[in-house]
Amino acid sequence: MVFKRLLGSLGVGGPTVDTVLTPGPTRPGGSLSGEVRLKGGDADFGIEQITLELVARVEAEHDDGESEGVVIFDRFTVGGGFRLAAGEERGMAFAVTLPWETPVTELYGQPLGIVLGVRTELAVAGAKDKGDLDQLTVGPLPAQEAILEALGQLGFGFRSADLEYGRISGTGQQLPFYQEIELTPAPQYAHQVNEIELTFLSNPASVEVILEADKRGDFFTGGHDALTRFTVGHHDVRDWNTEVDGWIRHLVEHRASYGSHSAYGHSGHNGHDDHHHNGHRSGPGMGTAVAAGAAGLAIGVVGGMVAAEVVDEVGDFFEGDEEEES
Repeated sequence: MVFKRLLGSLGVGGPTVDTVLTPGPTRPGGSLSGEVRLKGGDADFGIEQITLELVARVEAEHDDGESEGVVIFDRFTVGGGFRLAAGEERGMAFAVTLPWETPVTELYGQPLGIVLGVRTELAVAGAKDKGDLDQLTVGPLPAQEAILEALGQLGFGFRSADLEYGRISGTGQQLPFYQEIELTPAPQYAHQVNEIELTFLSNPASVEVILEADKRGDFFTGGHDALTRFTVGHHDVRDWNTEVDGWIRHLVEHRASYGSHSAYGHSGHNGHDDHHHNGHRSGPGMGTAVAAGAAGLAIGVVGGMVAAEVVDEVGDFFEGDEEEES
């Protein structure tokens, strides 16, 4: 779906922009391509600069609760420095590289509830206007998909996914937010943990896998979170079921090594390590049902409403909250 608007700063009669992305999902660190299509207005205009912004809906935790806002996490100049004649139509092809930490928005073709967009900004006659917004779809890298597949086959289920503003200390994180995928425990771990939270931090050479267990208080005295991390290559060939199960066992059985003094705690906006992530909101319309086995973490969709709600929210959220950008 493409969202078009007249250039508000120029009023009726100004040029319009329509950015069309190449169909299909891209990948973190991969190429995002498409075409910026301009149509001239009632008069000639000088197009000073055409910029693409990658934007995300991000949650921020505060002492008094949570809030949501829009974060611009990359910008690319893809054209400019020419005159667009009245009524002229011009197309400009582009190809840019996504950040390696770009969140995954879908798995096996099913949306996770993560809202990303590509917004086109035109600089015309000294004014700037964000004239077009498109939904950005990102699939997992091979190693990410293999790990998620293994978790599904081991019996873990998808609960929700969101983007959290802040940093995970002790990692190579580059973006000002990170993605959390919350999983229901497999039956063999259900008496030990409430949920598992999974974060991928990718870079050109490898993928950092951060696992956090929200432990049950009646099993671990007082209850607390444990967190650990592992690094894998992008095209590693492993017995992923055995490997991932070993990670989970390491996480839940070696509780003395973690807890409130973990070296890899989640650092929020206030700079303090936060090892408790309770009450996270799930993505729009997401359910808690999951099918395991050959399909891995195939997402349970409630009433078939997920895709439509996510598409609608891209337009409603980003167009209505420009003043909240970071």
